Amino acid sequence: MTWRTTSGLCLLIVLLVASGRLHWTTASSASAQSAAAENLPAFEYDSTWPKRLPNQWVTGNIGAIAVDSTDHVWIAQRPGSTLGLSERYGLEGSGECCFPAPPIMEFDQAGDLVQAWGPIHGEKGELLGKQVWGPYPDVEWPLYEHGLFVDHNDNVWVNNQRAPSQVMKFTRAGKFLLRLGKEESTSSNDTMNFAGPAGLHVDAMANELYVSDGYRNRRIIVFDADTGAYKRHWGAFGRRPVDPAPGASRGSDPAARLQQFVTAHCVTMSRDRLVYVCDRGNNRIQVFQPDGTYVREMRVAPDTKGIGAVHALAFSADEDQRFLYVGDGANKKVWILRRDDLKILGSFGYGGKGGGQFMIVHALTVDSNGNVYVGETRDNNRVQRFKFVGMRPAGAE
Repeated sequence: MTWRTTSGLCLLIVLLVASGRLHWTTASSASAQSAAAENLPAFEYDSTWPKRLPNQWVTGNIGAIAVDSTDHVWIAQRPGSTLGLSERYGLEGSGECCFPAPPIMEFDQAGDLVQAWGPIHGEKGELLGKQVWGPYPDVEWPLYEHGLFVDHNDNVWVNNQRAPSQVMKFTRAGKFLLRLGKEESTSSNDTMNFAGPAGLHVDAMANELYVSDGYRNRRIIVFDADTGAYKRHWGAFGRRPVDPAPGASRGSDPAARLQQFVTAHCVTMSRDRLVYVCDRGNNRIQVFQPDGTYVREMRVAPDTKGIGAVHALAFSADEDQRFLYVGDGANKKVWILRRDDLKILGSFGYGGKGGGQFMIVHALTVDSNGNVYVGETRDNNRVQRFKFVGMRPAGAE
């Protein structure tokens, strides 16, 4: 290279840096060129969503979030978890605020509450304060609301992660339709009952309900969404799940741990009909065909211990769903992956209790405009919206 071409290149670099079009990284030249060619979704924290709740209501742990066909956002939260020093002052007569909110809540795109239903209950099922729904005597309501899905017929599915494990189906207005699970399961190959169901998804094409039955069982199980009839189930790698021996920890042997789901925490399906599963305790995503045939896996933040790195999954709103968002409760962020090869491309969010920050990311969903909704459990007990603001080069701030 001559001095003239070298000096010309230097001048070009100076101009690019000055214009803000070049971002320095420690990657090699080839890697930098590859990264520059990859554009990622960009987001901004939306402090206007949701609006203030009526009735001095506050939310507890956010179990799940779902978006329906009208782009309304549904939340399943746990009124029994509102146990903070001041969260029940209104209920106890110590002040104007606050009161636990109903467990199922529907919001519009403006952030206004459209409706709320389900019994406002404590940890043991006792009713708390003024009720806005029922309770209906034929409904054994979940006391630890975890999963939520609004299907193609506007039915609302809710589950209970603690015993007695169950999955329940309601109309949009909260009328009870169907219950799956009669007693606590003692085997991951029980085809009638659950043991710690976590995530829910209804495949509209096949009219099938997928349940990640993963806190005490270790599988994905599928039912007919109308009748509740059992269809099939599978464990990690599409194999028949194997439970630990009585009294043994499911994660005590590191090699054996990876052969099973440790915590099948979420399940969802892409438009091209691939089933994505959060194996939270193993810090990984596994991908399957609808019949349970294993496709691939990716371990996210594999050194995470205890709480796990893969709590929730959601797809970008573009037609091809090019990106997969991963809610990482341990590392307090949302990872952005390229869906076709599950390569990590970036992330957004960081630890804290302020707007746009996270403590334990527990739930994710995306609306048709590409906005991401993040639900937190424990410490923060809230849902935040991150507005999609277009695409940015990888590595750009």
